[in-house]
Amino acid sequence: MTDGARSATPPGLTPREVATHCPYCALQCGMTLRTDETGVTVHPRQFPTNRGGLCQKGWTAAELLDHPDRLTTPLVRDPATGELHPASWDTALDRVVAGIRAVQDDAGRDAVAVFGGGGLTNEKAYALGKFARIGLRTRHIDYNGRFCMSSAAAAGMRAFGIDRGLPFPLADLGRADTLLLVGANPAETMPPLVRWLTEQRRNGGKLIVIDPRVTATARQADLHLQPLPGTDLAVANALLHIALTEGWVDRAYVADRTTGFDAVRRGVAAWWPARAEQLSGVPVADLEATARALGTGGRVIILTARGAEQHAKGVDTVTAYVNLALALGLPGRDGSGYGCLTGQGNGQGGREHGQKADQLPGYRKIDDPAAREHVAGVWGVPADELPGPGVPAYQLLDSLGTPGGPRALLVFGSNPVVSAPRAARIEGRLRDVDLLVVADLLLSETAALADVVLPTAQWAEEDGTMTNLEGRVLRRRALRPPPPGVRTDLAIISDLAARLATAEAPAARAAGTGPANTGPNTAPASTAPASTGPAGADIADARPEAVAAARFPADPAAVFAELRRASAGGAADYAGISWDRIDTDDGVYWPCPTEDGPDTPRLFAEEFATPDGRARFHPVDHRPAAEEVCATYPLHFTTGRVLAQYQSGTQTRRVAALRRAAPEAFVELHPDLATRLGIDDGDPVRVTSRRGEFRAPARLSAGIRPDTVFAPFHYAGAERANSVTNDAVDPISGMPEFKICAVRVERA
Repeated sequence: MTDGARSATPPGLTPREVATHCPYCALQCGMTLRTDETGVTVHPRQFPTNRGGLCQKGWTAAELLDHPDRLTTPLVRDPATGELHPASWDTALDRVVAGIRAVQDDAGRDAVAVFGGGGLTNEKAYALGKFARIGLRTRHIDYNGRFCMSSAAAAGMRAFGIDRGLPFPLADLGRADTLLLVGANPAETMPPLVRWLTEQRRNGGKLIVIDPRVTATARQADLHLQPLPGTDLAVANALLHIALTEGWVDRAYVADRTTGFDAVRRGVAAWWPARAEQLSGVPVADLEATARALGTGGRVIILTARGAEQHAKGVDTVTAYVNLALALGLPGRDGSGYGCLTGQGNGQGGREHGQKADQLPGYRKIDDPAAREHVAGVWGVPADELPGPGVPAYQLLDSLGTPGGPRALLVFGSNPVVSAPRAARIEGRLRDVDLLVVADLLLSETAALADVVLPTAQWAEEDGTMTNLEGRVLRRRALRPPPPGVRTDLAIISDLAARLATAEAPAARAAGTGPANTGPNTAPASTAPASTGPAGADIADARPEAVAAARFPADPAAVFAELRRASAGGAADYAGISWDRIDTDDGVYWPCPTEDGPDTPRLFAEEFATPDGRARFHPVDHRPAAEEVCATYPLHFTTGRVLAQYQSGTQTRRVAALRRAAPEAFVELHPDLATRLGIDDGDPVRVTSRRGEFRAPARLSAGIRPDTVFAPFHYAGAERANSVTNDAVDPISGMPEFKICAVRVERA
């Protein structure tokens, strides 16, 4: 453990017992870890988000710490045999640095790319973005959160001027008179949240769910709307049409706190309920009942999630629900509002501090001159030498190994071979690069393709912070150090930066340019200002590798201290958040500009984060999915999650209890459809789209529409659902259209 971990251990806990948070979803449930001679055990903790509850994934999270599949030594691919073999850290890192240098010398700085993950701590996300931009000096960095929150983030930014998943505390859900969930299934994706839904209904509230399937969450609803996939936007416009017709729009709120409503009013005039029913299949009576509950309820909350967002029109779909919320006067009102259920553990914080292609720390835009000046000042480089915006995740992955595209990729905390749309194509792109480096704790499907695999520490072996779906910054604490031979991501980044500087210096001196000044996107390392060193140390005359190590410390406490300075004044301002304050307050909500000032559990009470303080309406209209059904591919296909698995399944598929609970993929079909296709429950079936196919057993359910089939996306190989999904992307967010494509289904 670091000194920071020991000093931050709450009173009453021994060095072999720490209070921390679950490594999985964005609920970030509180738990206590204990270790003794028998191993590590998990105990639920009374924390505001989970109130002592854990799901099966949380209960079994410690099983991976000593799993036999765990990587404990670097692996390097033998060019002669094509096989991965154990190697020393020096050999592995030298291979990485040599590969990076060869690619950049031949094709320029942008020939190397970085791909991060929404499960990385804030410190690691920050360090990775910084490393890409001043260590590698490439514009090409993005992360798998682009596949998760990007559409809601973009919609929030253009409506409110800020993106925070929930702009109010999670506890508000339990107080809502009407709660609308659009494309969300928390009963399976974050089960402890269901306690708030239960409390809401116990208090007399109404729960309404919009989902094409009768999910575990939909079964608890008072009203379930079951639209055709891809028609959520039309449903939202129809709901606003009804609210206008019935006089439920809060005209005073619209006049005082918003702008642009007239254009939206004119647009939704065409979305009379019968038209929306014809398109979506949702009965007019259900649309009217939903609008009435929203328009006449006291405290009303509208939440969207991936079902509404993972579309090529995801930003517009979320915007339609934001328009509805604004018209009803919900955002900023006590107990009401619009929010988004973040998915990954640090999906919120991971996108705030520099992993996204167009962002700098503090949720600053990378093409904003003032933002560049501020962050460059913290980093000790001239602002004009920071690279410009990169490209979104799918575009980045799809350009790998192509003319003009990156020829080397470093992956931290992601498994795009399973999680990317049109996955077979992306797998091929990963095989095409000159150098693929993967840092992971297990040999994921992506790591299995790598030239170099670097074993990394797990969540219980490192300190740091996470930001949950409420914008609450939390502390992750180390219970024990990593096993021998395993390093933290921060240590890997620090060592790579030092080795790159050392490798670069001789060539730079020979060229007469000085250390580390061989490319267009960086400052000379030897001229960094004194403030960039640890604790203000003067590193101006240090060797290049010492300068690099000082700029990229492996200590998470030092990284977080710098993150606070870099985020200061930005939309996601962490300047006033310290580890001690997090420990004292059960987390701290951003923005929090000063240590002695308040944090912000609720946004928008007085004004929005726009230049004039008003929220923006944006007119949006329904448009068809990027790919519609036809005679050859007559069925709609959609994907989602199951309770016992998580993301690409790299971790959860290795936990015995979770594997028993959900051992394989399945294809969910309506019994009427199965009868027409000659398929019985349990039969092996093949699902085929224009991009590929996957196979899994059939599971018959009357809870899905007869024109739609569903499969979970956690599985690999022949069961990989993303082999068929569509890679069409939203033009604003870059979100791929995971949730709908055209397929045919046949008995295999």
